[in-house]
Amino acid sequence: MSKVVLFLVMFISVAGIMMSVLLILKHKPIFHGKRISVRNFVILFLVYVTVAIGFGCLYISLELMGVPVLTEGEVRVGGSFFHLLEDALYFSAVTILSVGYGDITPLGIGRWIAMVEAFFGYLLPAAFVVSTVANLKEKIRAN
Repeated sequence: MSKVVLFLVMFISVAGIMMSVLLILKHKPIFHGKRISVRNFVILFLVYVTVAIGFGCLYISLELMGVPVLTEGEVRVGGSFFHLLEDALYFSAVTILSVGYGDITPLGIGRWIAMVEAFFGYLLPAAFVVSTVANLKEKIRAN
């Protein structure tokens, strides 16, 4: 039963994010003939949400397969599926958006996954700035 709920959560999350991205790409906000930067920040937000949910699902999948990847204090994260879902998504969001609080810590392979996720969290703003500057230079050259 828990695998069905996991699949349902993953499907709904991915479908919602994809619909949001398609909606943004279809309806580009215009302000006096120029695109406003709100669109860029919404896309950046959606990228962060997508990556956080993806890594959260990875933590959940490993925990459901019996591989311990997260602990809360001295106790392995788990209990009910919804508690695992909450802890994994919380840990994923905290890891990608900051260094972490230390209330939930990774174990074993979870440490390597958390390091990769933290690198993504640090590199996404840089990629956002570089792509924005490159796009701006391209528009200036076109004029």
